[in-house]
Formats: sequence, C-alpha cells, structure tokens
Amino acid sequence: MCAGVARADPASGDPAVSTAGSIAAAPQPAVPAAPDLGSNPIQRFFAYQAWEMGKSGPPADPNAPPSRRSPWPSQPETSPPMPFTEWPYGGTTDIGVNRASSVDSPLMVAIADTGLGKTLNAAHIQAYGWLDFGGNVSSSSVRGGNSPAAYDYNPNRLQMDQAVLYVERTPDTVQTDHVDWGFRISALYGTDYRYTTAYGIASYQLLKYNKAYGYDFPMVYAELYVPKILQGLVIRVGRYIALPDIEAQLAPNNYMYSHSLTYTFDNYTNTGVQGTLAVTRNVFVQLGLSVGSDTALWNAGARLPNLYVLTGHADPIYPGRTFLKDPGAVPSFTACLRMQSNSANDNVYFCADAINHGQYGYNNLQWLGVTYYHRFDDHWHIALETWHIQQNGVPNLNNPTSQAIIAGGGEPFSPQFLPFNAPNGALCRNRNALTCNAPEQTALFYLNYSPEALDNFSLRGEVFDDIVGQRTGVATTYYEAALGWQHWLSPQIELRPEISWYHSANAPAFNGNSNIGLPPDKKTEVVAAGDLIVHF
Repeated sequence: MCAGVARADPASGDPAVSTAGSIAAAPQPAVPAAPDLGSNPIQRFFAYQAWEMGKSGPPADPNAPPSRRSPWPSQPETSPPMPFTEWPYGGTTDIGVNRASSVDSPLMVAIADTGLGKTLNAAHIQAYGWLDFGGNVSSSSVRGGNSPAAYDYNPNRLQMDQAVLYVERTPDTVQTDHVDWGFRISALYGTDYRYTTAYGIASYQLLKYNKAYGYDFPMVYAELYVPKILQGLVIRVGRYIALPDIEAQLAPNNYMYSHSLTYTFDNYTNTGVQGTLAVTRNVFVQLGLSVGSDTALWNAGARLPNLYVLTGHADPIYPGRTFLKDPGAVPSFTACLRMQSNSANDNVYFCADAINHGQYGYNNLQWLGVTYYHRFDDHWHIALETWHIQQNGVPNLNNPTSQAIIAGGGEPFSPQFLPFNAPNGALCRNRNALTCNAPEQTALFYLNYSPEALDNFSLRGEVFDDIVGQRTGVATTYYEAALGWQHWLSPQIELRPEISWYHSANAPAFNGNSNIGLPPDKKTEVVAAGDLIVHF
C-alpha cells in the first residue's frame, strides 16, 4: 500500500502505506531528507523521533521506485491523519500498492547501520510496533461496567491497552514480473487481549482467570503473491484478522480509541487459508476456508464430557455422554467482493465470513454484511457498515431446564469448562423452548473531516439490535453517538480524545458485570476517553 507513513490496514492489519512514490489524496507538504542521526542505535532512535515531530510523513527518497502500479485507482487517503491510505479490505497484503520494507519505523532506522539491521534490510524484513496507553471517565462505576462498550472495558481507569510487536516481510505487489512471498508474526500484551482472544490459543487467561492484562498472537501467517494470474493473486495461510469491518483490533488501525458495538460483537480472527484475486484493477474477489471463527484448529473434533449426563440427568439439548468442545470449530468458507471506482471516491465491499451450519459455538457468527466508503472531497469522507449475524440452537436462559443444563455442565460453555467470559445463552421469546436462534442486526457510520495533514475529526453513530441478548447479555436495541479527534504530533505519535453516549432502549445494559454476578442497572452511559499511541 502506498504513500505517506506506513501503518496498518484496519481490516487486515497489513501495512497501509509505503514511504516511496506516494500519490496523495490531497497535496501534502514536501518532507525534506533527514539529517545525520549519529551512529549509536539509541541516539538514532530518539533523534529520528524528534526529527519527525510536526511533519506529515517520513523523509523523501528521490531514488525510491513507484509504490503504486499504473494504471490503478487513485489513492483515497493519506496517513497521517487517517489510519489507512487504501479503503480497507482484509485477509491480504494490498495488491498493486505495496512495496517490501515500506513501514516508517524508528526502530528500523535506529538499527540500520548494525549487523542485524543490515541483515534484516537485505531480506526485506522489518520489526516494528507501538505502545498504546488509554483511560476514561465514565458515568458507570463497577469493574467491567463500561461493557458492552469497548475497548475501555473498565470505567474510570488508566491502563496500557496494547504493547505490540510485528516481525514481517511483505510481498512486493506493485511489480508483476516475479512471484514474491511474505509473513507476519505478531505479539500483543495489554488489556486488549480480551478482545483478540481465540478459544484455545492462550485463552486460559481470559476464560479461566479473567486476567486484567494478557498476551496474544493475533496474526501469525505466511503469504504468497502470484502476479501472472489476472491482476495478481495473494494466498495467505495461518491466523489473520477477520476480513470485513471498518475497524480492527490493533490500535493504529482505527479512527477512534473506543470501538463501535458493531465491531465489538462480531468476528475477530480466522485461522485457515485465504485467497485474494485482483480480477481487474477495480474488482477483487476473495475466497477462503477456515476452522470457524475465533477458535483454534485443534478444537475441531475435540470433545468434552457431559457432566450433566454423567451425574445421572437427562440432557435434551446435548443428550450424549460427550459433546464437541466448540461446535463452531468446523470447516467454514469466506467469500468477499470488493469494487472500487477509478477515482477511489467510491468503494463497496460485500462479505460472507466464516459461514457453516451456524450451530451455537464460541463465536460462530455467520457474518453477512457490507462496508461502503465515499470520499466527498480532499477533507471529507464517510464510512458505512451493516451486517447480520446469527447462531442457531442457543440454550434458552428463560427456560428452567436449559438453565439447569448450563449450570450442571451439560453444554460446551458451562461454567465448569469456561468459568469466565463464556458465550452467552439467549433470552428466547418462547420460554418453553429449550433453544432458539439468536440473530443480531446493526448499522454503523463514521463521518470524517480532516482540515489538514495532522488532524481528523470523526462522528460515529450506530444502531445495534441484540434481539435475544446473545451477544451482550441483554435483549435490547442500543443507540450510540460519539465524537473523536485524532491529532498526530508526528507520523509516530498520535492522541485520540473522544466522548461517547450510549443508550439501551429496552432494559438496563450498563454498569454490570456478569463475571461477578452483578446485573446492569443503567440504561444510559456517557464515557469521556482517549489514548496515546507511540510507534517504534
């Protein structure tokens, strides 16, 4: 991906921009060459951070090759101030607009003259990341009481949300004369691990102990780029960020510090094989096969003892002596279609993500939706998203028999197996039913205004209908309005203050914590929050 400062694609977590051959959506001030930074790596690191203060991008390189294939749709945005330069799509390194070693990293600058740095640069491998510190002041007060709002889970607190390190090589997708390859290994530590957790991958931290801080590896994958198939094919194998959505888990990939409910309660990561084919420069098709969503490969076929049956009870929901550990850990397909105008003023992205039989599982959501981006001019654009998700055969929390089965270890997510943060049952409308289907529907927008290269203002609004309460624990319709400001001190340092208003139409949904048996007691919540991101 191209132009400006490399960060990451909000949908995929892939590098969003290159440091060479940029084509900006709006005229950007020229960035001069960096001065002599010295020879000591520590000195070079801080000298480079200081040199970039107040600038809108990395130093210019007049010898860099073009970082955008020609002809290709125009680059819609610049970063700063946006979290991307290309309209986001996931599961791949962007085709046609990515050069290897394209991330503007103070760490790589610092070690450039060392033996390690020279070895990494020769192999087009980069190591980089960021620290993200956040906090909030909320009308809620109990631990976990901001939920279902995210990522500021705990009210009235300062915290380290994310410390992230990437080691990666990205394929050169601008050139069309040879096959290229890439990989990414990521590590995350902080409070946000609770949102990236996949069942069976270090998930004991969240599901067994409910730790405030934890670690995860949200992306571990390899890629192969084949340029001679139409306009290029990228095949990704491993664990990767789920394809759709405006937002993503990694802090720099988002307009704002907090996340919409739309993003909080859908698919996060998939593990499998994902192919992305550029049919033309305007039309991309994606097909993938994964083991469900947010679950480990080794969960497929794994079984647990049915403790309810083994203690002499009849279990009409799971009648056997064992049941699948995660019924959603089954072969699942993903199919997406991305279409973009030559001007890049319009981009639409249809996705069906991790589709299978839809049986109640850890996060077996059957995501069907669309995102749409429209650029009005060099300063204004809007991002829209709507989706429908559903799980089938969810135990009914309004039925006494279902309640006894859950409490007695008679279903895969009973407290005997997952003491904390287990998937919710459903508040089915028919109290006599043992199970029911649990659908959710949402609509989200981000309206963005960027007055100049280091500032953007975002207005977020959404309606989220948790029809039988399976996602949030409360059967209600949520309304949200939020206003955020993203101010970049440099391409490496970003401040994001914001204020959000949430309302539950049908029942109290805030200031509770199901992990400690405390029901919510507020229908409305107001949160002032913000974070500081420092890249390295």
